[in-house]
Amino acid sequence: MLNLLFILVIGTIGFSLFQTPQLMPLHYGLIGIAVLLGFLMVIYNRMVRFKNFVEEGWSGIDVQLKRRFVLLPNLIESVKGYAKHEKTTFEDIVKARQMPSQKNLQETAQNENMISSTLKSIFALSEAYPDLKANENFKLLQKQLTEIENTLQLARRYYNGTIRAYNIARETFPANLICGVLGFKEKEYFEIENALERQNVKVSLSCD
Repeated sequence: MLNLLFILVIGTIGFSLFQTPQLMPLHYGLIGIAVLLGFLMVIYNRMVRFKNFVEEGWSGIDVQLKRRFVLLPNLIESVKGYAKHEKTTFEDIVKARQMPSQKNLQETAQNENMISSTLKSIFALSEAYPDLKANENFKLLQKQLTEIENTLQLARRYYNGTIRAYNIARETFPANLICGVLGFKEKEYFEIENALERQNVKVSLSCD
C-alpha cells in the first residue's frame, strides 16, 4: 500500500512538472524529498521484516525455557531422597530461578545456565542410584527433558541465525546510516549450555 502511494506521488509530481515548467525547481525539490522518503520506507520495511524473524525465533526458545522452568521443581522433588547433601542447593536454585525474558538476555542466559548445571548434576545421580534410574516418574521427567533440550538447541540456533541476519542488515550500507535513528539497535546472541552434554558421568536417557 505504501509502495503504491509512493509511486502515485512520484507520478503526480512528474506529470505536474511538465505542465508548469516555471515551477521546475520546486518540483525537483519535491521529487528529491519523495525519493528520500521512499528510500527510508524501503529500509524501514526491510528491518521490520528482520525484526519479526527475530521475535519469531525468540518465541521458540521462550516456549522451551518455560517448559523447563516448570519441569525443574518436579525433577528435584523426585531426587531429594537420593541427594540429601545437595537438597538445599537444589531448593535454592528453584527459588532463585526466574522466568525467561528477551529484554535481558545476559541475565536470562546466566539463570538458564545455572539450571542446566543443576540438571546435569541431577541426571548424573541416576548412574549412582539404580533405584532412581528405574523410577517411572524420574524416567518420564528424563524423557521430557531430553525432548525439551533437543528442541531448545534447535530453537536457539534458529534464533541466533535471525540475530545474525538482522545485525548484518543493520550494519550494511546504507542502512547503517539511519537504523539507529529509526530505533533498530544491535541485538545479542543467546548462548546457553545443553544440559544433556559434557556430563562427568555418562547418563542413560533411554526409557527402556
